[in-house]
Amino acid sequence: MAEVRAEIRLPTQELRDDIPFFTKVLGMRMDMIYPADDPSVAVFSGHGVRVRIEAGAQEPPGTLRILSDDPDGFAKGQRVITAPNGTRVEIAELNPPLEMPETVHSFVVRRLADQAPWVIGRAGMHYRDLIPDRLGGSIIASHIRIPDGGPVPDMVHYHTVGFQLIFCYKGWVDLVYEDQGEPFRLHEGCCVIQPPEIRHRVLFASDNIEVIEIGVPAEHVTTIDHDMELPNGPPDPDRRFQGQRFVHHTVANAVWQPFRLPGFEARDTGISDGTNGVAGVQVARRSTGDTGWSAHDSDILFTFVMTGTMTLESKGKAPVALSPGDAFVIPPDMSVRYGAPSDDLELLEVSLPGVFETRTT
Repeated sequence: MAEVRAEIRLPTQELRDDIPFFTKVLGMRMDMIYPADDPSVAVFSGHGVRVRIEAGAQEPPGTLRILSDDPDGFAKGQRVITAPNGTRVEIAELNPPLEMPETVHSFVVRRLADQAPWVIGRAGMHYRDLIPDRLGGSIIASHIRIPDGGPVPDMVHYHTVGFQLIFCYKGWVDLVYEDQGEPFRLHEGCCVIQPPEIRHRVLFASDNIEVIEIGVPAEHVTTIDHDMELPNGPPDPDRRFQGQRFVHHTVANAVWQPFRLPGFEARDTGISDGTNGVAGVQVARRSTGDTGWSAHDSDILFTFVMTGTMTLESKGKAPVALSPGDAFVIPPDMSVRYGAPSDDLELLEVSLPGVFETRTT
């Protein structure tokens, strides 16, 4: 197989000034220089990049980003440097800490009938935003669908997140996760959490599959892992990923108990325990008895209507009729009532943190 290399070309006005900068300040290696009597081209390599500095090149100087796990120890701690040829050099963290924005609380209702646009995202999947304002960047909730089933053009990847939920709303999907054994099928009504940076891959989907995906914070990095192959060996179900363990909740093993709100019962997914209280996920359905007014003290409380209908009542606001595909966020201390629930009403509720208090009002 033929050897192939790629390089980035940058201009220079005086090569002799750039050589000590790229070799001594940036710690790169000079691989080539010519012509010998009056050099006008030099090639440097290092930090995963190959750079060609060429006199008379027509490109703009550009920006070179260098990522280091010790940025304070690189280039004498300078974070922005301008090379003699004009190239801007930025030195940044190789693994920056995850920033969790403070929640900007708001009352949100997102109705499927309002025809919010579906956009094509990663791996050809269609995304619909369920929390448009994203509560100040603290959370993203997506309704995702794959119209045509079959193999999914996905790669082994991971997300730098604080919390992430995949709930199978309709259909089924085949998944595989790091240290969780062989691929498995996530069926309708079942869910998994993807602990921070667990490697995984979507393999195969049924026709018209739909999932609800929750990510915290809203903006987080997805990284492709080109080296890991999945499955990667015997399962290790007790492994913790930044304090969280993988959870796969199935409908078949669900236990229904009284919900936090009167007139409903719920199945707890075990996610609060698996995340050490970071988040909780429950599926609630209509039971018996009257529903009442209540308020909560959770930082984030998101609900998605899976089946049935209800009227979301809130003091001081007009009632909102809700049906399958609708979603809402109730801010802390806001009094609401789940009015006129149909017998087949079923709700997906996600809270951060996993444990919080509900009081009648």
